[in-house]
Order: sequence, then structure tokens, then C-alpha cells
Amino acid sequence: MFDKGSRETTTNYTLNKNGYYNVVTTYKKSGDEKVYSRTSKMFPSENGSKGALQAQFIWPVKIDYWIIELADDYSYVVVGHPDHRFLFIMSRNQTMPKKTHDEIVSRCKGKGYDVSKLKSQLH
Repeated sequence: MFDKGSRETTTNYTLNKNGYYNVVTTYKKSGDEKVYSRTSKMFPSENGSKGALQAQFIWPVKIDYWIIELADDYSYVVVGHPDHRFLFIMSRNQTMPKKTHDEIVSRCKGKGYDVSKLKSQLH
């Protein structure tokens, strides 16, 4: 719900001494050049699974935020929800080769995600 209509989104994750991540997300809204910012937290999942995190945008609510794919060179990460509620393809660069993108989308579709809802951030 926080990402609807946003564009040019960037997110920085900083591991703090308490073992969770402080997250700062900046973005622009459609038709607006102002840069907005929001903070959140990212915690290791209580179930202990590798790549399973929980995001907290509003205290005390935490939502599952699972890393379902990570490039060997860390050039991109794919984040999803175990119930397929959301899907994000995040890249370290503003653009991603079309072939790479298409292959990721195909794999996500094969995992049961509704890839028709994916939208570009228009960097």
C-alpha cells in the first residue's frame, strides 16, 4: 500500500547494533517532483528461515518480506510474500537488461506470483 503511485524509489538498509535494519526509502509521487521519505525497520523473521525478513512500516505491525531470489553478484534482489501478496524486483542500477528482467518475471510467475501487477518505477 505504501508503494502505489510511487516512482524513482530508492531504499537504503543499514544494519544497526540491535541486529535489525533501519530502512530509509525515498521516492517521488506520480506527477510530482518533490522527493518524499519514509523510515521503517527490517527484522530477521521469527521463524529463522534464511532470507525471511519482517518489515515494520507501522508499529507494532510486521509483515513477511522474503528474499526469494538474489543475484550472485548482488545486482538485483527479488522480494515476495509467502502468500504472494506482493512482489518486488529491485536492482542496484536504474535499468536492468530486458533479458534478465524477463527471466526473473518468468521464474516469479512459475512460483505463483501475479506478474501482471508489476510496474516499473520509471527511473
